[in-house]
Amino acid sequence: MAKRRSRSSGKNSNSLKYIVIALIFIATVLFSLLGGYYFGYSEAKDDMAQKEKVRLEMLEKLENASIGKDKTTDELLKKNEPTVEQEIEKKVEKDVNESVKIAPKAELEKEPKKQELKAEIKTALKTIDSSHEYDPSTLPQPPKRGVRASSEKPKLAIIIDDVSIKSHVSAVHGLNLPITMSFLPPSENGPKSNILAQNEKFYMVHLPMEAQNFTKEEPFTLRVSDSQSEISQRVRAIKELFPRVHYINNHTGSKFTSDEASVNRLIYALDKENINFIDSRTVASTKIQKVMESYGKKYVGRDIFLDHQADKGYVKSQIKKAVEMAKLHGNAIAIGHPHENTILAISESKELLKSVELVFVDKIY
Repeated sequence: MAKRRSRSSGKNSNSLKYIVIALIFIATVLFSLLGGYYFGYSEAKDDMAQKEKVRLEMLEKLENASIGKDKTTDELLKKNEPTVEQEIEKKVEKDVNESVKIAPKAELEKEPKKQELKAEIKTALKTIDSSHEYDPSTLPQPPKRGVRASSEKPKLAIIIDDVSIKSHVSAVHGLNLPITMSFLPPSENGPKSNILAQNEKFYMVHLPMEAQNFTKEEPFTLRVSDSQSEISQRVRAIKELFPRVHYINNHTGSKFTSDEASVNRLIYALDKENINFIDSRTVASTKIQKVMESYGKKYVGRDIFLDHQADKGYVKSQIKKAVEMAKLHGNAIAIGHPHENTILAISESKELLKSVELVFVDKIY
């Protein structure tokens, strides 16, 4: 009996040892698992926090970069986008290269000739007489018109007078706007003006007429002493030079347009050739409106002169007035010249010009 109890006690003791060992093992495993989970989670949490911090820093940098970009967009555009001066320079360079035809053996002579021609063209852009020879003390007022309320967008036509050489055309083209060019008839200063006009979708002719006081008279200027035959012959010659012309305005002409008989002879000759007349209104005493009405024709005259003063700020203020006038009457006509400052002022007024519909003058006549 004693032996049985001893064996039974030994078995029980061994079982307890195994149980204790098993419990210790389980506890160790559980502790390891819990410890591993805790420390692993802590490390993962720290890692996630670090990554989130980096992400937030990157987002902040991107946001700041975006804000900085927004702030400097205009500056970047101005930096990267060619200015009108550069465009004019580029186009003048192109014109010069096309004009100078020298054999390779004379290459050394080419550059001086190019520079000479470039200076000549750029001088022409800057020295055009922008005055319409009207009395400097009083600007001739635009024709009287009523206020017109309309749901349609007001129309503004800008006419650039005195166009006579390729660089004038290039400067206007550089604006990428529907600007009406009015070409002077061919002369020593612009012998190919009619050829240049033929490449345009729409153009006018700037017909020289006798002035009261003006020393820089163009050749073949119409005079009050001209007969009906002489005026009709001149108009036919203009039609031959400019086959697609349907609109003419006067270059100078304060004396001619103030003489009713002369104006009557001109309108008669223009009517025969199906040509419309736009009054530049170089003088307040113009008889164009009276004669046009006697023919039962619509009278159209200039509203604003843009560059009687060549200062760019002045031109921009005149553009603003032209826009206001278009809004008041439903349409308006402004006249300027291919001056460098006039071209720059128009370019810098593009945002303002969006408030009206800029059109060729035939959309107003």
